[in-house]
Amino acid sequence: MDKDFKGINPINQDDLVVISIIIANFMVSKVLIDQGNSTDILYWKTFQRLEVSPYTIHPHASPLLGFAVERVKNRGYVDVMTTFSQGKLSKSFTIRYLLVDADTSYFSLIGKKTLNELGAIVSMPHLKMKFPTLSGEIVTVKANQKQAR
Repeated sequence: MDKDFKGINPINQDDLVVISIIIANFMVSKVLIDQGNSTDILYWKTFQRLEVSPYTIHPHASPLLGFAVERVKNRGYVDVMTTFSQGKLSKSFTIRYLLVDADTSYFSLIGKKTLNELGAIVSMPHLKMKFPTLSGEIVTVKANQKQAR
């Protein structure tokens, strides 16, 4: 058995990659990694829990398309420092999040633009994401299979 399957049941495994990241110095769980989405989303209820000034919100007039084929209004966008992993094996940079007021199981969504900037490789069968640090080391982030369900 592939060692990357350790801790998950690979048979009939179709869970999503859901991880925890640090947004504005707060640990945020239930972050969906969505390679098909072009936008990074921070859900409004999550934003309200962060100690980020509402004065940092910039207007964004275009509605979000693709949520169950309906238009979803957003509350603008915000640029926030985000950290993947912890300690010396972490990578931090500013992400522009679209603030969306919608009911969802997740607190945030990371899209393909950020995954590319991170240099991430996502493995759905293994429920893992790997990315290089600035020193060249490879970090493996394991998804939380319970949170994905």
